[in-house]
This record gives sequence, structure tokens and C-alpha cells, in this order.
Amino acid sequence: MAETRESTVTFGVLDETSEHESRVALTPDIVTRLRKAGVSCVIERGAGLAAHYTDDDYTKVGARVLSADEVIDNADALGFVDRPSADVLARLRPRTWVIGMLGSFTDTAYIDALDHAGLIGVGMEKLPRQLSSAQSMDEMTSQNSVMGYKAALLAADAYGSFFPMMTTAAGTIRPAKVLILGAGIAGLQAIGTARRLGAVVTAYDVRPASRGEVESLGAKFLDLGLDFSQGQGEGGYARALSADEQAAQQAAVDEKAAGFDVIITTAKVPGRKPPVLLTKAGVDGLKRGAVIVDCAASDLGGNVEGSVIGKQVTDGGVTIIGAPYLASEVSNTAANLLARNVADVLVHFIRDGKLTVQTGDELDDALIVAGRSVTATQA
Repeated sequence: MAETRESTVTFGVLDETSEHESRVALTPDIVTRLRKAGVSCVIERGAGLAAHYTDDDYTKVGARVLSADEVIDNADALGFVDRPSADVLARLRPRTWVIGMLGSFTDTAYIDALDHAGLIGVGMEKLPRQLSSAQSMDEMTSQNSVMGYKAALLAADAYGSFFPMMTTAAGTIRPAKVLILGAGIAGLQAIGTARRLGAVVTAYDVRPASRGEVESLGAKFLDLGLDFSQGQGEGGYARALSADEQAAQQAAVDEKAAGFDVIITTAKVPGRKPPVLLTKAGVDGLKRGAVIVDCAASDLGGNVEGSVIGKQVTDGGVTIIGAPYLASEVSNTAANLLARNVADVLVHFIRDGKLTVQTGDELDDALIVAGRSVTATQA
């Protein structure tokens, strides 16, 4: 049995349950894991219920179940599924660590607010994904994997026919033709899931390396007749296309999309407006009864022109589902993965029994987005 160190750091989690959120940033298994690393845990009452964890489940493994105010008063660091609101930030004690997807790419005002409040912000969206030591901290990968799985199930549920080919006494039903736009983590999971459901799957991504990944899963790669040979971007994401490249891609996708029954789009870029992959002309060209699941739908727009969060049916009978919250709908699995990501980020910063930022450390330099001045030490 692994030795459990004496607790020197207290990690806390608040209840973030809402209409769209069922995940929690701490699970009982992770409480046990953190105790072995010398971290004690506090969690708000009822925080894990939507992910199917009771307060007793946490108490049994040594966590303290408290009120929200007590969690805030006791925690040295707080982990979040979504970034804390301004109201929550105002309640936090100076020098508290805030760990989560903080939107640091685009919302400098929010990061400034963390700084002004004397809080240490750890932006998990800044994780250098190419580092092997950071793989277990990669929330984008873990949650997008869940999202891609659920997107294929949602599409199958909304589609008015079978995904697999079926031969019956009344005749043969052809398999659904599914197009996945974006072959990153979510797209690859959607490909695998749709294939297991029996659909004929085709996928497209601007990154050259994605062709081999798509074909390795038994799907076809959609040939648009375009060459974006420098499609690989920084940190493992697809690079932003020029205006001319994006227009050419959109026109080609619009033309090809008409041959598919189901389209799933997964091209999300953290903190930034998602690229439009299917225009209104492309949507209008789809057959009646076609289904689109846009995983990138948001207040900033989506991968599909005109998509919004929720379900809509066009005049041409095409169903468009804007579904950015799919990971939350697989709350237990998603919470387990996310809690591990957050916990491993936390443990990385514990040095000599204290939460510390070390200048010159590649992960520290990338992840700390606010409050460096109140905690940094010399390497």
C-alpha cells in the first residue's frame, strides 16, 4: 500500500451543478489519490450528486463535506469545471489558487481580475499538450473524447433511420452516411463510435497528419481537392486558415456535404471563435431529414453558420443541434477524467509541502496566468 503523507495543502471544490453542468472537479477516487500526495480535500455539500457521488462517498475516503463558505475559508487551492464567476472570485481569500479552464486566450479582463484580487490563476487551457509529462493533465483531450462519443449517440438518436445496414423480410435498409468535420480528439472518438454503430463514416480535417488517423479507424478521408500542407498549428491544434483558404474550404465542404445523412462538427479552438465549416448554403443543400450536431456551438458562433445552442429545424427539414455541453451529459465518466486532470495539475505545483511557482519550469511558465508576483520563487 502506498504511503500517505501528512496533509500540508488543502484542496477544495464547490458545487457547480446547473441546467447544463453535471460534472464535479473532485471524485472519491481522486480524494484517495490526493491524500497519498499529502493533500487534504474539502467539498461543498451535494457537489457530486449530479455525477452520482453522494456526500457519504466523499466522507468515507477522508474528505470533509462543508458549506460553500467553509470550503472557501479552508482551501489553499480550488478546482473548477468552469471558471468561477465574478461573485465567486470576490469571496475568495487572497493567495488562493484557482485551477481550471480560465479563458486566458481571449479574456484578459478576467485574468486581470484574478491578479487584482491577489489570486493565483492556473489556466489549464494553456497546457503544452506536446509534453509527455503533461498528458494526464490535459482536460481538453479528456473532455473532448467524451464529447465526441456523445455526439455520435446524439446524432443517431436524432436521425430518422438506422445507422447500420439492416436486412429484413421487408427489405434492406442502407447504412447512414456520416461526415465528421474536425478529426481531433472529439472527431476521432465520434468516428469510432459512429463506426461501431454501423454507419459509413467519412471525415475531414485541415491537418495533414489526420488522414492516417482517420483511415486507421476504418473511415474514409474526405478529399476536397485542396492543399493546406501547413495545417498543423501550435500545441496540436489546427492552425487558423487565411480568409482565402477558409472560403475555399467552405465551398468544397458545402458541395460534398449534400451526399451525407448526418454531419458532426467538432472544430473547437479554446477561448476563440470557432471556424465556420458548413455555411448556410451547405445546410440548405442537405436532404430533408438530415441531422447536424455542432459541438462547437457557442455564444461566439459555431462550426455551422446560423447554429445556436439547442435544437432547430430549418425550412428544408434539416435538424441542427448546437451541443457544447455533451461532456456534462456523460457526467460520471467525464467527472472522473476531469478530476484526474485537475488533481495532477495541483500536485505538479506542490514542492516541499507547499504550493509554489518555479520560474524556468516549462509547465509553470505556461500554466500560471495570474498572480505570479505573489508566489514565484527563483529556479
